[in-house]
Amino acid sequence: QIQPVESGGGSVQAGGSLRLSCAASGYTYSNDCLAWFRQAPGKEREGVAALYTGGTPYYADSVKGRFTISRDNAENTMSLQMNSLKPEDTAMYYCAAHRGSCEVVRYTDKVRWPLYFYRWGKGTQVTVSS
Repeated sequence: QIQPVESGGGSVQAGGSLRLSCAASGYTYSNDCLAWFRQAPGKEREGVAALYTGGTPYYADSVKGRFTISRDNAENTMSLQMNSLKPEDTAMYYCAAHRGSCEVVRYTDKVRWPLYFYRWGKGTQVTVSS
């Protein structure tokens, strides 16, 4: 099984927090850019945050200052701490990997991020109520 597995989703009220986790087995992601994506019903999948080992994290403007991405290569895991959640954050959240650095997303519109990533998980649902 080399597909990453997301967890930590749930239902919270606006202003609340959630921490998502992405765990992988059977494959080492230490040399990959890891990223979180989300897709709301009827909308395109979009990039949320990306991080390469020892690199600068990149965030979509809509989540800057509220979300924090982190990774633990020793555990082959990645996390997304989401604070000050808003109803518009409601979506299915996915993790995925890009072979190489995260420079590929640095100047790329968030809706084009998915084109560069592979090894998608099945997602975890986040629902934020007002």
